[in-house]
Amino acid sequence: MGASTIDRLVAQVAANGVSDPRVLQALRDTPRERFVPDQYRAYAFEDGALPIGEGQTISQPTIVGLMTQALQLRGGERVLEVGGGSGYQAAVLAQIAAEVVTTEINAMLRARARTTLSELGVEHVRVLGADRDTIGAPDEAPFDAILVAAASPELPPPLVDQVVTGGHIVIPIGTRDAQQLMLVTRLPQGLEWDDLGPCRFVPLLGRYGIDAGDRRADRGPVGQEPTGSL
Repeated sequence: MGASTIDRLVAQVAANGVSDPRVLQALRDTPRERFVPDQYRAYAFEDGALPIGEGQTISQPTIVGLMTQALQLRGGERVLEVGGGSGYQAAVLAQIAAEVVTTEINAMLRARARTTLSELGVEHVRVLGADRDTIGAPDEAPFDAILVAAASPELPPPLVDQVVTGGHIVIPIGTRDAQQLMLVTRLPQGLEWDDLGPCRFVPLLGRYGIDAGDRRADRGPVGQEPTGSL
């Protein structure tokens, strides 16, 4: 894609509320077309979600930008992402953070993300496996910030234990059809909550997901838009 194409996309993301220049530059420097199947590459620089296979989608650039901005990264942080998908969000985070650990439950998506990140030379990102009974990467904790790219009915308690005091967690919380994007800050006196607005993501799989107990690994979005849509 030409410079004018990415410039238009970044301008759209900025118009939608992303103002941090580092986040906008990270979106500019991350080739989104490399994280989608070949048949969707022509649409990679439109501000919308796209299918990536396995019933999942890559989030729209605006939501990627807003979630990254909400983490308030300054550089040098260790960041955990839950629900790595294509690896695109992790690649954007890696433009700012010192280290990104991303977990993905689907083996095919996990392998593809590793390959894409390696081919692009994206450093300091590790793609780890995940299972339905645990969440995050407790053995890698603590993290300065956590981004959850799938919806849960509540903030999973283990994630609170995995973020440092003063750290931020961004997570969509709600039901399949009604979710709010929440910014949670862990403070010495407890958790501080900020509502960033309505959104709609695919459900988190496993014991902390909306459909806890549902064992189907291919459970996907209601439609193309839900993952990463405000």
